[in-house]
Amino acid sequence: MDTTVTLTGTGTPLPVPGRAGPGTLLRCGEWAAQVDAGRGTVLRLAELGLRCPQIGLLALTHYHSDHLVDMADLVLTRWVQGEFDPLPVLAPEGPTARFARRVLDNWEDDIAVRSHHGGRPTPPALDVRTFTPTETPTTVWRSGTVDVSAVAVRHEPVEDAVAYRFDTSDGAVVVSGDTRVCAEIEQLARGVDVLVHEACRTEVLRARGKDFIADYHADTVELGVMAERAGVATLVLTHLEPGPTTGDEANTFAEEVRRGGFSGQLVVGEDHTTVPVSSEPVSSTAAVD
Repeated sequence: MDTTVTLTGTGTPLPVPGRAGPGTLLRCGEWAAQVDAGRGTVLRLAELGLRCPQIGLLALTHYHSDHLVDMADLVLTRWVQGEFDPLPVLAPEGPTARFARRVLDNWEDDIAVRSHHGGRPTPPALDVRTFTPTETPTTVWRSGTVDVSAVAVRHEPVEDAVAYRFDTSDGAVVVSGDTRVCAEIEQLARGVDVLVHEACRTEVLRARGKDFIADYHADTVELGVMAERAGVATLVLTHLEPGPTTGDEANTFAEEVRRGGFSGQLVVGEDHTTVPVSSEPVSSTAAVD
């Protein structure tokens, strides 16, 4: 298959060994898009055999630090590796777009010395494409055979958080970003081949007194209900909260999603989990139910 989805990071703000910060890579032939750039994204791409100049689009879901902290590394490494054209960046207008426009400000001195010493013709640059999130899916990008649409999601009090859908010649992929289970995601993901969605064991978090986390993330059982109703073929869980450190803990995520009634292919994501956008089996060491 020409189109695959790979998790470059399945973690959260709290570091868990083996889980980089949130990120999802879509590869469609020679074209590649990265959704979010959490800690360790550039290293994960290198482990996958990708150089940063091969990323043709960076799509940002919202402005939480765990989703953006490696963005400067991605842009600067792309430049150091010899790509001088601006990196196209999709961002919802508001705090996320403001961050994207300012992401290189703290690196002015480094850029100046590298430009002079290495004879680089231009400084690194971003082509930030912004849009206003809406409650219904809206096309925000087209490139060759790939159409990208976005919808506002429910991550309040975070403003202007979005999910993205990629329609390719092989099928459709939705990446949720951070959100509660909501009708907007269900509409965007209806009938998709692959839904990459954050997953939160809210019962566990509430028992630990972490209601403020559970309140704005996707409950696993509710996610199973929604994904089944939307007709999702393959559901891939990422941004796992609380971060599992054993296989048994990871399997509990799957058990709770199944309790919600989801009957499709289910993957509890690990970093490097790769899913073809087709009916082919999943290729990874991830827990598959």
